[in-house]
Amino acid sequence: MRPEAVEAMLPFLTDRFGNPSGSHAVSREARKAVDEARDTVAHCLGARPAEIVFTAGGTEADNLAILGAHAVRPGPTVCSAVEHHAVLHACDALGDNRLAPVDRNGVVDLDRLADLLHPSVSVVSVMLANNEMGAIEPLADVVALVRERAPGAAVHTDAVQAFPWLDVAALAGPADLVAVSAHKFGGPKGVGALVVRQGVTVKPIIHGGGQERDRRSGTHNVAGIVSMAAAMRATVEHRKATVARVGALRNRLADGLLAAVPGCTETGDRATKIAGNCHLSFEGVESEELLVLLDAAGVYASAGSACASGAVDPSHVLAAMGMTRAQAVGSLRLSLGTGTTPAEVDLALHAIPAAVARLRTG
Repeated sequence: MRPEAVEAMLPFLTDRFGNPSGSHAVSREARKAVDEARDTVAHCLGARPAEIVFTAGGTEADNLAILGAHAVRPGPTVCSAVEHHAVLHACDALGDNRLAPVDRNGVVDLDRLADLLHPSVSVVSVMLANNEMGAIEPLADVVALVRERAPGAAVHTDAVQAFPWLDVAALAGPADLVAVSAHKFGGPKGVGALVVRQGVTVKPIIHGGGQERDRRSGTHNVAGIVSMAAAMRATVEHRKATVARVGALRNRLADGLLAAVPGCTETGDRATKIAGNCHLSFEGVESEELLVLLDAAGVYASAGSACASGAVDPSHVLAAMGMTRAQAVGSLRLSLGTGTTPAEVDLALHAIPAAVARLRTG
């Protein structure tokens, strides 16, 4: 977590314990804190405060967007083939979901997407940046297609992975529904937000006390909300410098591994990926075994989505990009963040070639 986020959170875990739905002075203080956080989150996302719905994270935000919009206007759903499972499974649960293919770089095929759009479509969901291999999607072009071919559909974007690296306020501006999650940009886990643009209606999937303008009931996680706002403010303030610094570290890491390890290939086009993503495939190596060796060496990586860690099936994202099973099972996702240091990159550049060589020699 960012220091600013921890500092903002601590008072609401101790002395400032009020429930913002109450009426007495302690509750009013908590309500004021939530309202101020809402203003900050709205500003950082290019939205109005009334358009912000606080959730328990990105998964809930995605589900509220898709299930809530579909409940207002039922019909088929369309999403890209590389969406996070929070989107894929929500769309699948509705019973009539069509997948838009992607190219070898993980970017949605706009021509194929256009073929799937017609006036009966209810929701279209295309993420702003992929959570596994970092591809940035052409969201403005997607929205333009939807407005032309399925004008009644709500457009949702999962911007969870994008926010640390991209100007979400600008890039997701055309979308009707925008989901983010605090833990991706230095806030706490278990809190997120959904932008619901003015004029767009979602039916709640959680019922109760009517909080969040009756769009998401439940007592507010005041500490988490305040902390998320602080992390979001710091992220926006330092984003440009962070992208430049981390992007340079990512390039040194990727270039170093490509040069040091025979049979190493990079996934996707680095020029159209977020700065913190380094995704590689190692010929003749299974990533599950590689992860064990790297963990012991102090390098903490993933074979795909962190939500699916430990799964033996290859990533649906890599399969959609046309990678073979052998390439997919040898893939490694290395994520860099605001706290990543040159020394940590040096450690990875030493540990990964050694681990691959050990596995290849048996």
